[in-house]
Amino acid sequence: MNAGAPVRAFVAFGGNEGEVQANLLAAIDALGRLPGTSVRRCSSFYRTPAWGRTDQPDFLNGVVELRTELGASELMQALLAVEARFGRVRGEGAERWGPRTVDLDLLVYGDEVRDDPGLTLPHPRLHERAFVLVPLAEIAPGLAVPGRGRVDQLLAAVDASGIQAIP
Repeated sequence: MNAGAPVRAFVAFGGNEGEVQANLLAAIDALGRLPGTSVRRCSSFYRTPAWGRTDQPDFLNGVVELRTELGASELMQALLAVEARFGRVRGEGAERWGPRTVDLDLLVYGDEVRDDPGLTLPHPRLHERAFVLVPLAEIAPGLAVPGRGRVDQLLAAVDASGIQAIP
């Protein structure tokens, strides 16, 4: 566990396979049950067109803000374990940009900047992805993404057409 004070972390969630909304709600609940971790805010769910490989169903995406005492690597391992519980396959045999039940990406962990095998912070492509920036801007528009700028400014620089909030 992180020896210091709790850290503010942001995690993107998404999926497009199975009982998507129920899976995502259960995954968010699982995040709040991690040791020393609480869910502070959760964005709306957004329907977004599939990206990368477009011949698949639309995704539901969102972002959750956590307050956690877990270290960044511990939190990342916990995210992977939650994904696995919902049947997410990563690594060899997984289809890049393919359908998934639950996808969890650690976007920002405090003001930490790192590039290690298995964990890059902030997430290396978050500033390019409207499906991440739209929900992130809903809950933290003024968040400074280390090395990239404020979330609201990053969102203004991408095409967010096609992303629809789910009522």
